[in-house]
Parts: sequence; structure tokens; C-alpha cells
Amino acid sequence: MKVKGSEALMLALKNEGVKTIFGYPGGSIMPVYDALYDYTRGEKKAFDHILVRHEQAATHAAEGFARVSGQVGVALVTSGPGATNTLTGVADAMLDSTPMVVIAGQVPIGALGTDAFQEVDLVGVAQPVSKWSYQIRHAEDIAWAVSRAFYIARSGRPGPVVLDFPKNAQTEEVDFLPCEVKFVRSYVAYPKLNPHAVKEAAEIINGAKKPLALVGQGVELGHAQEELKAFLEKADIPAGRTMLGLSALPSNHPLNVGMLGMHGNYAVNLKEQECDVLIAIGMRFSDRVTGNLKTYAKQAKIIHLDIDASEIDKNVKTDVAVIADCKVSLPAITELVNPASHQEWRNSFLPLNEKEREKVIEPAIHPKEGPLLMGEVVNAVAEATRGEAVLVTDVGQNQLFATRYFKYHRYRSICTSGGLGTMGYGMPAAIGATFGAPDRTVCCFMGDGGFQMCIQELGTIMEQQAPVKMILMNNNYLGNVRQWQDMFWRQRKSFTRMLNPCYELIAQGYHIPYEAVTDRQHLAGAVAKMLATDGPYILECAILEDDNVLPMTPPGMNVDDMMLEV
Repeated sequence: MKVKGSEALMLALKNEGVKTIFGYPGGSIMPVYDALYDYTRGEKKAFDHILVRHEQAATHAAEGFARVSGQVGVALVTSGPGATNTLTGVADAMLDSTPMVVIAGQVPIGALGTDAFQEVDLVGVAQPVSKWSYQIRHAEDIAWAVSRAFYIARSGRPGPVVLDFPKNAQTEEVDFLPCEVKFVRSYVAYPKLNPHAVKEAAEIINGAKKPLALVGQGVELGHAQEELKAFLEKADIPAGRTMLGLSALPSNHPLNVGMLGMHGNYAVNLKEQECDVLIAIGMRFSDRVTGNLKTYAKQAKIIHLDIDASEIDKNVKTDVAVIADCKVSLPAITELVNPASHQEWRNSFLPLNEKEREKVIEPAIHPKEGPLLMGEVVNAVAEATRGEAVLVTDVGQNQLFATRYFKYHRYRSICTSGGLGTMGYGMPAAIGATFGAPDRTVCCFMGDGGFQMCIQELGTIMEQQAPVKMILMNNNYLGNVRQWQDMFWRQRKSFTRMLNPCYELIAQGYHIPYEAVTDRQHLAGAVAKMLATDGPYILECAILEDDNVLPMTPPGMNVDDMMLEV
């Protein structure tokens, strides 16, 4: 049927199963928004459109939606500043392998290169930070371009795709025919499993006395959580998890030995330097995990399972690389590994766990006096939600405390900015998560710095009545930078103290229920009230100003140089 390009886009998105769009209108995308009017109501209704208050928030909301739902998130914006405002979210999604399609308006192709109003070379600026960027120059290309964009975004190692949509292509008429792209030449989304690599990996694992698995988000992206458990349980292998991979293995699983990385758990970080076989599964050996690469796990044989061949040997030299979707590679290895018991090796973690519990965890979650601590606030919410909630964080100390002390009993339960570390991510990602998992409680932890970077999205929450439970941990500082200044910069607190507004009045302005907690005797009751309240809620907690995240591996140091105290 003959339709305008703007409606062809609606039909193409509908063909991809899109139900939710996060966006912000403007001049160069106006024909699309005019078409969207009919597709969000009446007989043609196919989409819910969530009007954000800033284009960057559209991308973070799309990320949050994608992370909890496993579907592709969609953001729709205008040209120029509307498009460039999305680039932080695009880069964030690229580093964290989040499937997302950003569609941005553009000036007509006849005006390209003339410095027209709100013209920017979006394909050029997006290319380095996206999986694919493309300009749809004519309406006849819409069906193909959209299908290809979604195929690339969701397949293989997921990531963001940017479509630049000139205004002439939106207004041209075209005979719309649905298109389904299942193949892109030179793009191998799912590498073929090498049985020799599988056999070699299994032989090394069978000979291991002290094996250790490192579990990343790739397990969840590959929907291989059950395959992971089958592998670990058969071979009796303790497993640490990266920050993004925290919910790939339930917190209470007996083989779960904690979080990896700079502020992870003490035992698993030290044991990376003692194990004889290290099995990395869907993770990229980030510098925040490895510390000093020159000394990292030199005693161990390294087996790396990843769908992306570019990650192999990029940071850590491997002995065996199994390049495939872990949904395929894990069962293949599991079939060849022998049932094993590594009880003595697993027991060796216990004294280190107890040392961390005594020196760090108990003082953090059960302090006896003084101001509130971030750890006890996170623990109170974790206990009240019983591991069933979705955790969303901003970036900074709030993120590190939240990921350490929250509990994860269900898959796809964490949304946080890992690779890019984007402040302002939390609130819009939480909005997206409420649409991606409407049946789950979404708890969003933020510091006062990150909260103010996305404070305008309270308007989105108000309009949508998005049931985000916002826990504002206010210490009047950019806390993570302040901690580094105290520890490594001779306590020279250069521009990290913040003069904050009255958040109660701000909550009133947005008609969002609010409570402040300054006394730990009232914390449990305030958390219970927040969770029992329908819709959004802001719980502000007054936090000790110099509360520090521990343990910590100082930057550039060996992974086993982890500090339990300052």
C-alpha cells in the first residue's frame, strides 16, 4: 500500500514488534510524530510513546527497557542538538552491549552540507560509538533499513544502532512492503562453535584443582543462565560475577562467591591470583576487574568464552578461546567435563569471606551509632524486597554500595552504567525498566550528584506515574570523587562538595510522595512505606559525608592488593 515515509516507519517498527518508544519531538522529526499520533490511539494504536524531558534520557530509558526485557529499546528524536544529545546514551549502550535503535530526524537531503538549521553529520559522529549508523535518504529504503537496524542491534553481541532520517524521506510516498533482514554480508552474528576448542577447554577444566569462573553480562544477553548453572554445578566451580553480570547467577547460589572488581568482594579477587584455571564467560576483562594486567592471574590457564572474537586476547592472553554464543558453548563444554568436587578449594574462600564480613560488611550494614551509611540503606531495601526487585543505579558511591549489598534472585535484575560510568543514567533507566518489566518493583539508588543530572525526568515520572522507587542517598558530596581525593590526593577536596536544594519542595512540585530519613530507627519503616505506596516515591536518606566504599583495589595496583580499610 502507498503511504508516506513517516507512516512507513510506523509500519516497519510495528513489524519489528515494537510496543514502547521513548522520545522528544522537534522540527526535523515532525512528520514522524504526526504519523505517530494515529499509532498511539484509536484503531491503529500500536505503540506507547513516553515523552521524556531530555533526549539523553530517551536513550537511557531505552537502555533500561532493553536490559530488563531483553527486547530492543527505541528512542525517537529530532535533528541537531536532539540527535547529539543522544550520543552519550549511544556510547553507554555500546560499551555495555545494550540493544537499542535511535531514530533521529535530519534536514532534507537537498539541504545537507549547507549548514542548515539544526543540521549535523549524525552518521559521522555516531559511527565510532555505535554498532551501525545509517542515513535513510529515500522512503523506499525505510523497510529495509529498519529491519537491518533491529537485526544488527539484537543479534550477536547486542549494541546500539543509529538511523538518520532526512525529512524528505519522511514525506515521500512509497509502496510499503514489509522486510525481514536475517543476514548481513561480512557480519557474522553467531560464530560457528569450534569442537576442538570445546574439547581442549574441557580437558583443562577436568585437570583443574582450583578452577574459578568469571561470569559476565554475556550470560544474560545470551539467555544462558540455566546453562551456566548446569556447567558450574557439574564441575563444582566457584563463580565470581562482574557488576553487569550480577543477576546471571542468584545471590544465594552456593557456587556464587561474590562480585569481581575494584570494589568487589575480597575473597574472589584474591583467589583470581591463586586459581589454576580461570574460565571467563561473557565478560571482557575490564581494567576495573583485572587491576594491573602485568600481574593478573599469571599462574592460571585462561579459558575465554565469548561471542565477540575481538575480545579474545584484547586485554588478557588466553590459552583456549571458545568463540560462540554461550547458550551454545556452555552446554557443549558441560557435556565433556567430568563431575567434580572442589570442596577444599571452595572452603579456602571462607576465611577471606569472614574477614571481609567482620571488617567491612557488618560495620557497613549494621552500624551501631552515628549517621546513616549507604550500605545499611541498600541492605534495608534489599531485605524488604527479598531479592525480587530490579536494581537500577546511577554512578558513583551509590552504584558501588548498591551493587555490593543488593540481592538478586531473578534474572535480568540489574541496570547500571558499567563501561561508560554515566552520571544521570539512573532515573531515566529506571523509567524504562518500569515499562520493560511492569510486573516488578524497580528500585533506583542515586546520589545527590546523579539525581541532579537527570532531575528533569521527574516530569516524565509524574506524567507517566512510573512506579520508580527512588532512594536518594544524600551526602552533600560527589562522593566517589571525594573518596579518591581523600585517599590519593592528600584530602584536597577540589569542587566536590555540593550545595543541594530542598528535595522535599522539588518532590512537592512534581506531586511525588516523599519522605526523609535521618535516623536509622526510622529506616525500616520508611522503606516499608515506600514499597507499599503505589506509583513513584522519593526516599531521601541523610548519609555520613565521608562514608567510603570498601574493599578497594587502588587504581593501577594488583588485584590482590585489595584494601579492607583506609
